[in-house]
Amino acid sequence: MKAMNRRKFLKGSLLGGAAASVIGKSKNADAAATFGGYPEAMGVLVDLTRCVGCRSCEAACNKEQGLPAPAQPFDDLSVLDHKRRTSEGAYTVVNRYEIPGQDHPLFRKIQCNHCNEPACLTSCFVKAYTKTPEGAVIYDPTVCVGCRTCMVACPFYVPAYSYSSVLNPVIKKCIFCYDTRLKFGRPPACVEACPREVLTFGKRQDLIKIGNQRIKNYPDLYEDHIYGENEVGGTSWMYLSSAPFEQVGFDTDLGTQPILSYVKEFLTVVPMVLTIWPALFAGFHLLATRKDVQKKEEKTEKS
Repeated sequence: MKAMNRRKFLKGSLLGGAAASVIGKSKNADAAATFGGYPEAMGVLVDLTRCVGCRSCEAACNKEQGLPAPAQPFDDLSVLDHKRRTSEGAYTVVNRYEIPGQDHPLFRKIQCNHCNEPACLTSCFVKAYTKTPEGAVIYDPTVCVGCRTCMVACPFYVPAYSYSSVLNPVIKKCIFCYDTRLKFGRPPACVEACPREVLTFGKRQDLIKIGNQRIKNYPDLYEDHIYGENEVGGTSWMYLSSAPFEQVGFDTDLGTQPILSYVKEFLTVVPMVLTIWPALFAGFHLLATRKDVQKKEEKTEKS
């Protein structure tokens, strides 16, 4: 299955590093091995039956996080004609899915799901990630070395790498509006901006009750499942859907165990990428820069 292959790939990546690296205990892995999330953590319940794909959440995120303006304005819905993923310039995106047997599509908002036991955190050997008591998974760029192991580890393919500065590696992703909102008890900007009440903000435990109640009240409308309640150990962002989740782009083969359960035996290894990868990326960057300079010089000589 796709999900299992991903886990095997992560195992292989970490094991490969072991062959040429220093062996030692990872305090980060040890701490994560017993971490079970925060009982009072906040979350968001996303009801796909209510979303109309207006992209208001994208615009709100862009403004709140001070991201660059998109190539196409947020009121241009033609971007929904193709599937998108999050990037360094878009921490959340909305995709449209045509559902067999339904006369209307479903729209799905995609962002970091802020796992209870984040694979990005447990795979990071420099401790660039933190799971906060409020439920957010945040990132410290000052210690990141650009190895991008977190990108491999994430079961949802969320972290994006900023290629604008290889000498200053940075991972970009949704941080749950932690610095400006969540730590003050306020909902993220996308929740406040949604005109259709697609997004419900609250304590994760309460959101699960709300989701189950909706399913009970409208069994013909909803799939009998809250995606994210148990997947990979549970996530802070959870979903309700009127169609099978695999038809809306969700991976339904992830299982209920955190990714850590499949790779923890390899997280005692400190990969050599700590010293090799930044230099390798710098080399690629310098080569690319040199080519650009040469092209500019050739154009100048011709003119």
